Amino acid sequence: MIVPPVVTPPVNPGDVVITNVRIQNTDTVSRTQTNVPLTFGHIFAQGDVPNANALYGKLSDGTVVPLQVDVKAKHPDGSVRHAIISSMLTSLPYNQTLAITLIKAATPTAPSAASATPASLLAAGFTAGVNITLNGQLYTASADSLLKTAQAKTWLSGPLVNEWQVFAPLKNAQGVAHPHLTARFAIRSYTGLNKARVDVTLENNWAYEPNPQDFAYDAQILVGGQTVYSKTGLTQYHHTRWRKVFWWGVSPLTNIQHNTSYLIASKAVPNYDQSFAVAQASLATLASQFSGAVTEPMGPGVAIPYMGQTGGRPDMALLPGWATMHLLSMDKRARDATLGTADLAGSWSIHYRDRTTDKPISIKDYPYATTNNRTTTLNPATKKDEFLPVPASSANPNSADTAHEPGFAYLPYLLTGDYYYLEELQFWATYNMLVFAGAYRNYDQGIFLGDQIRGQAWDLRTLGEAAYITPDSDTLKAYFTSTLTSNLDWYNAQYTNNSSANLLGVIVNGYALEYNDSRGMAPWQDDFFTSAVGHIAELGFTKANPLLTWKAKFSISRMTAPGFCWIDGSLYALNIRSSSTDPSFYKTIAEAYNATEITGLASLACNSPAMATFLGLKVGEMVGYSTSNTGYPSNMQPALAYAAVSGATGGADAWKIFMARSVRPDYSTGPQFGIIPRQ
Repeated sequence: MIVPPVVTPPVNPGDVVITNVRIQNTDTVSRTQTNVPLTFGHIFAQGDVPNANALYGKLSDGTVVPLQVDVKAKHPDGSVRHAIISSMLTSLPYNQTLAITLIKAATPTAPSAASATPASLLAAGFTAGVNITLNGQLYTASADSLLKTAQAKTWLSGPLVNEWQVFAPLKNAQGVAHPHLTARFAIRSYTGLNKARVDVTLENNWAYEPNPQDFAYDAQILVGGQTVYSKTGLTQYHHTRWRKVFWWGVSPLTNIQHNTSYLIASKAVPNYDQSFAVAQASLATLASQFSGAVTEPMGPGVAIPYMGQTGGRPDMALLPGWATMHLLSMDKRARDATLGTADLAGSWSIHYRDRTTDKPISIKDYPYATTNNRTTTLNPATKKDEFLPVPASSANPNSADTAHEPGFAYLPYLLTGDYYYLEELQFWATYNMLVFAGAYRNYDQGIFLGDQIRGQAWDLRTLGEAAYITPDSDTLKAYFTSTLTSNLDWYNAQYTNNSSANLLGVIVNGYALEYNDSRGMAPWQDDFFTSAVGHIAELGFTKANPLLTWKAKFSISRMTAPGFCWIDGSLYALNIRSSSTDPSFYKTIAEAYNATEITGLASLACNSPAMATFLGLKVGEMVGYSTSNTGYPSNMQPALAYAAVSGATGGADAWKIFMARSVRPDYSTGPQFGIIPRQ
């Protein structure tokens, strides 16, 4: 289907158009949907929406669309950073896409009060629950019972929609609670529509519950007295969770398409090149990959189950390949794979929830907590062993690894506002600290100093995103922000502001020097780190700026420095010291290059036909799989893009040389590294 261009509706004098969101009717039956409820997350650039009550929507014909705006996070100037927007379309014609233009009114309206309560939903006959049969016993949890008796947490509140969150342990017929298994419900009720979204999560993830283990059971989810999901022989692994979403009442069938250009301009996501279209064949392949058993609870979605698997792959980037395909295409197939894989991020055994706070566990509360190295987990202040218990064995085929960790949940939370995705982002940010013993992360500071360089990159990326997008009212906001600040302070002290630091702009702590008999490091891993710092700087964390400038010189020098041929700028490993025991590093990139260079290459002019023949390349082609969108030149591109605007000397020249290379990848089939400098 060809989507018609957006027609900007008329606005009142003084009102300002911010952006637009398209609503696509995805019903495969030839029918018009009526009274269609909408809820989506939206990021706003700093200053665009000073007051949430000033925001309203219009269709292209000028029809005003009421909006409920639940603000979750604000920029330092007080303007809206992230909000969850809800509305209703009275009609959504078959095979059509309607655009809602979001407009900032010159005069804000008075805020509206909430008009619905759990009691009104229950009075309409709402019921939902979970049953599992474990070792011959039936365990249950009822959402409607919890809405009657439990203290519900409100996530959305207003005249159009309200969402309440409740949870409880699964209990047997005698009322005995299972010590490990918990059901969580997020019930989103739309006023006057007699329908509600039922979000169900089953967790096996209490942090310090003794005897953690895998549990095999039969599962059943009921909504309105009807079975909407069942699974026999489901094995839920320790410290995991799984999620399913259904509707009480008629389900709306829509694909919400954000304005990609606006999202990128907000700097909440990197500046991906928008000059190409994501290939239809790649979208079809993605849809095929996200099907069948991999989409079931405890499946990996389109992620690689064993994260430590080596080789070029689409998930090792600031955003994984499937998420960038969604961002750049807003295609339903990519959306399904992106959100579905984020749902399944719960399948890895990294989820540790604190019973006291009901949040992912914090190293501020448990500075010795870790899943690794039990000899250092006794907290001398409390005299308690903070080792996080794990079972002696587990059948979980999904194995986490910080060095190969995808960014599962940031974009899904950004675009949907679903609390499940927020918590997945927080769980993974926490895991990246817990995986190292306290002594190897400076205890409650959470410094990523002991990881591989690529691991440090993805650790910082996830932590920065969690600090940026966690709601202001969430107690973890300050926790993630302070931990990020501690990390940036540490890196700046070790490198940026350290007169004794190496002159190459290379990260050398942790497992950096693992190549060529411990003389060398991996430039591509270092490029991942530079791009992560660039991303964090764009999110507004100013302490990342000097670190980016210091780091940028390594990427820049490999393209522009005398004595280093830029054709080799994307080489696999670079020697940066004379021996494994030498504590000092080469002072120039030319020295490092000469110590690494292939025998016979030194006599050949850089980028000459003779060099190309010697390397088996075309003239102007860089080493390291230039045609691949996961090759080493592709890995280098985001670092160079951030370096070009970092203020570091030679950044623009390095980018110009890089973009003049003769062989480039086809990013339409995998755009995760297709980042370009901001203008």
